[in-house]
Amino acid sequence: MFGKKKQPPIKSLIAQGTVIEGNLKFADGLRIDGEVNGDIRAVEGSASILVVSESASVCGGIYADHVIINGRVMGPVHASDLLELQPKAKIAGDVSYKALEMHQGAVIFGQLRPTSQEVEEKPVLKLAANNP
Repeated sequence: MFGKKKQPPIKSLIAQGTVIEGNLKFADGLRIDGEVNGDIRAVEGSASILVVSESASVCGGIYADHVIINGRVMGPVHASDLLELQPKAKIAGDVSYKALEMHQGAVIFGQLRPTSQEVEEKPVLKLAANNP
């Protein structure tokens, strides 16, 4: 409704107390409450959402369409659509995004890079006094 894309359902959960060692691929939606030591990638070709909850910790890169972070991430974050940083988000790594929503309290130790390279060109300003 009103131009918003429907979010994919969250079908997978890494529960609090669970530790994953190694890279992880997922489809649709994934919620992390535990710990992941490795890269997390969404399967290409379909919409994806990744939620890193307040109790979660990720040591590795994150690559998904819509990323919501309220926990700790040590590594680069690439949100090809929307990146939401909740108040307790702490990221140590470079961040790239198409759209960014950042709440007060979220912290990033790295560079922010928007993925859309469209730079709005401003028209050249002509002064009336310079016209012959």
